[in-house]
Amino acid sequence: MKIIETKNAPAAIGPYSQAISADGFVYTSGQIPIDPVSGKIEGEDAAAQAERVIQNLDAVLRAAGSSLENVVKTTCFLKNMGDFAAFNEVYAKHFPQKPARSCVEVSALPKGALVEIEAVAVIE
Repeated sequence: MKIIETKNAPAAIGPYSQAISADGFVYTSGQIPIDPVSGKIEGEDAAAQAERVIQNLDAVLRAAGSSLENVVKTTCFLKNMGDFAAFNEVYAKHFPQKPARSCVEVSALPKGALVEIEAVAVIE
């Protein structure tokens, strides 16, 4: 088991790792739309935030020796299920391989984010 860390994605805001690799897989923690340089939420709506979240997710996956193309499962959290269609448009651009997915509405996300995604991917 190996802890994955990169400065190209936001640092963990609690007692956890950005990701863990084990047995040929990487398991990411949930990524929210924090710009890793400014430390602030990026994007005014769910679609813009989803873009930033996926950029962060990609950075963590690459640090582990994987990529978005190797994602086999995601869990997606939306502050408002009314954003589902806009979120799906962004998501579909980045995950054409259609990994398994769960998507749920939650009452709140860290730092007031509208979107969070965690993933499991195969390490290349």
